[in-house]
Amino acid sequence: MIETERLILRPWSESEAEELFKYASDPDIGPIAGWKPHSSVEESLDIIRTVFAALEVYAVVLKSTGKPVGSCGIMFSNGLHSAEMGAAEGEIGYWIGKPFWGQGLIPEAVEALLDRCFNELKLNVVWCGYYDGNNKSRRVCEKCGFVYHHKNTNITSPLGDIRTEYFYKMTKEDFKK
Repeated sequence: MIETERLILRPWSESEAEELFKYASDPDIGPIAGWKPHSSVEESLDIIRTVFAALEVYAVVLKSTGKPVGSCGIMFSNGLHSAEMGAAEGEIGYWIGKPFWGQGLIPEAVEALLDRCFNELKLNVVWCGYYDGNNKSRRVCEKCGFVYHHKNTNITSPLGDIRTEYFYKMTKEDFKK
């Protein structure tokens, strides 16, 4: 469990499938990040049991309500990820429900994950990427101090369409500054 001023980052619980579905079924959330909106509570439960059961995947929980409103996590080179990574590198991914956009919650969560990456997991580089048009994710990268590194064009997203993906990175040295 990771705690910030307004958030608790902790593993998802199967009992939260309805909460996950409430936000992950929104067509403005998943497709811009490359995944289809959830079509049922059962699908959300399956995601909790599989994708969200991975190490370092967290529910973004508001301290004020105790309810999850999004998800974030750290991916490594031996698992599902987008960035070309080597050993001692990771990639941070995130999303949050639309009612919580623009409140600085995801930058707060990402800052906590960066601290974990560099100070606890002893990573040397952390990547963060987003698809063309996802300006909210771009802003998170910039707010959190990631530096633009490169773009990959003609990438097939998990939805099967062709996109451009932008990658930002942060080194341990940059984080310490």
